[in-house]
Amino acid sequence: MPHDLDREALQGLGRLCVDAAENCIVPAPGAAGMERIEARFHGNAFDLHRHDTYAIGVTLHGVQSFRYRGATHHSLPGQVIVLHPDELHDGGAGTEEGLRYRMLYLEPSLMLDCLGGASLPFVSDAVVSDRVFCATLLSALGPLDQELDELFVVDFITQLTQSLARHAGRPAKPVAKTAWRAASLARDYLEENFARTVRSNELEAITGLDRYALSRHFRATFSTSPHRFLLMRRLQRARRMIEANEPLVQIAIAAGFSDQSHFIRHFKKAFGVTPGRWSTLTRRPPAAAA
Repeated sequence: MPHDLDREALQGLGRLCVDAAENCIVPAPGAAGMERIEARFHGNAFDLHRHDTYAIGVTLHGVQSFRYRGATHHSLPGQVIVLHPDELHDGGAGTEEGLRYRMLYLEPSLMLDCLGGASLPFVSDAVVSDRVFCATLLSALGPLDQELDELFVVDFITQLTQSLARHAGRPAKPVAKTAWRAASLARDYLEENFARTVRSNELEAITGLDRYALSRHFRATFSTSPHRFLLMRRLQRARRMIEANEPLVQIAIAAGFSDQSHFIRHFKKAFGVTPGRWSTLTRRPPAAAA
């Protein structure tokens, strides 16, 4: 299986990482609430950071080493990595031969829709050996140069949720309808207004809950806080602008940050690298002459 995975990595966008000594991240066409990347690194890749999505991936080549929930973990080719929202982690190559992997970043709201009112599954094992789980992931992380069909995404999330629930090892708790409705209303409002300052009284008016009750329900539903959710929407917009080679000063303002240093500080906390480093890692090589 490792040899097959490595051959898979040479297809699609993966071919842009052509130099074995090159560190790079190649974003793929995404779908609503989903991001897909392929990455290749030698040495340390990311400092400790956290984001508000699930990070679920497959190691293709080498050893993927990372700190997560107070322990150091190692993933080999064919193994699945499961990182939960808002959990600190870092990552890099565990050996001198370097590392190649593909990762899916999935917003919890997509999984909650599939769970039908149950809470998010928590997989305590950060590294999982499961051929079915791996095959499910690779169905979406295979040809990264292709967009994902909407009907495929629905089926994929259903299968992915089933795999996570199976490895969680305990039944999911139901989420109260009041909590689910309030958290969903707040989430939609924050997503629509992420580029400006949102006040607590606005969310209280939208949801009908006081700010402290809403904060508890939001975290119980989406595994993060309203503040973190808003911040991550800003940073995701900033990341797209970086990949489009926009100036950092303009990016900071457009993404709703008070200044460039404020933006840089939060970017590194969320992604483990500075905006400048992210720009270098995601810069695509010039097209070859005909």
